[in-house]
Amino acid sequence: MAKTLPILGLLVLLTAPASGAAQNTTDAIAKALLAAPAALQAEAMVIRLAANGTHTVLREGSNGLVCWDRSDEPSRSFSVQCTSEENLARVKQNRVWSMSGRSADDLRALREAAEADGTREVSKFGSVYYSLNGADAGSASLHTTIAVPFATSESFGLPDQGNYTAAGTWIMEAGNSSAHIMLPGQ
Repeated sequence: MAKTLPILGLLVLLTAPASGAAQNTTDAIAKALLAAPAALQAEAMVIRLAANGTHTVLREGSNGLVCWDRSDEPSRSFSVQCTSEENLARVKQNRVWSMSGRSADDLRALREAAEADGTREVSKFGSVYYSLNGADAGSASLHTTIAVPFATSESFGLPDQGNYTAAGTWIMEAGNSSAHIMLPGQ
């Protein structure tokens, strides 16, 4: 009996960090999925994005939706997002830029330069971005947009001006790769 006790103690010590890591992964998955519609959560992929744009899969998915936590980005407190797996190249490009430490003006100039020289990654037309943002999970609000790269008011039939507190949708950033339909209250 005396010999088995140290072995059991050693096993407990060796498995404790793994249990903590599993719990941290479980918590990270649950947090990232908060942005996903309930009907899509069970089959969504969840990733962890590094500052350099690489990612680790925390949970495989099968419905084409990918979710991640971006709360560690500058000027964010609580922020999780989901979109089509087909948008990962753009998501990773955005992540690298967001984590670069550049000022807002420098980031804007970087995006504009990438648009001009054709190196800006493009979202899949018609794909949805679900974002949940706020000071914390309890106060966060959902923001949903639909990617319509390069759409304009003329080409799509929606205005390019709108209001976050009024009824009606509009195209924001019309004419470039970031063009998206705004859904007020979503």
